[in-house]
Amino acid sequence: MATDFQQAREALGRRLRELRGQRTQRDLAGLLDWPQAKVSKLETGRQTATIDDVTAWAAAVGAPETAAELTARLQGLESHTRSWRRQLRAGHRPVQDVLTIEYERSTELRAWQGSMVVGMLQTPDYARHVFARFAELQQSPKDVEDAVRARIRRQALLWEPERSFDILMWEAALHAAVAPSDVLAAQMDRLMSVIGLANVRLGIVPLGAQLRVPPANAFWLYDERLAVVEDWHAELWLDDADTVAVYRRVWDALADAAVYGTHARRLIARARAQVSDLA
Repeated sequence: MATDFQQAREALGRRLRELRGQRTQRDLAGLLDWPQAKVSKLETGRQTATIDDVTAWAAAVGAPETAAELTARLQGLESHTRSWRRQLRAGHRPVQDVLTIEYERSTELRAWQGSMVVGMLQTPDYARHVFARFAELQQSPKDVEDAVRARIRRQALLWEPERSFDILMWEAALHAAVAPSDVLAAQMDRLMSVIGLANVRLGIVPLGAQLRVPPANAFWLYDERLAVVEDWHAELWLDDADTVAVYRRVWDALADAAVYGTHARRLIARARAQVSDLA
């Protein structure tokens, strides 16, 4: 079964479990007139729900307003091209929950982001402005605070010693004014603090660097098995080996052009100084 399908199914199961609350599986199964095994399988991602299943679940737990969210999660299961319009039908938090599942099952994570600070290193205030702007662009529900909390919770993985994060950003991303000056300044301070973490390697590709490949779409690589690529209209979840290998070669080429440690601090400090001058 495709990696993206299964991890999305497990994320849906976690959300169903959350909605069940203090009820036992047996109690909920009785309300729905289902076998208890079905409730268990749906919650653990061992069975694919139907729209009727999630609609009935939402009603049974006293939260019929969540039916649209659950349906949106369900409809995103089988597609490698996940349109933002469909993914964000219930807001940004469901998307963050799905990503968290994939982070948790990975040990070597690599990222490229050329247009803004990568989400895994964003401060809450910076993330708040990013989510608000994308919600406006996509005309999606503005569940900004829930999305921010989900993103910040995921950042706890940065300190887990069994994982490694190799993150690349273009220098231009440091100067993208996607938030007020004070928020940008705090974000630069946050990036400074990340340099030197035991399992995080942050590289900055300078604007004048010689490049073997031109910077393009942002993407994450999860181990050597999955690439998640961002575009304006959709995310691409790509898990065939040949395609993942292409994105790994792109990442390696950009990594060769990046600077690290003291040199990266210098570029971040320059962006920080520019923000202070504009304040």
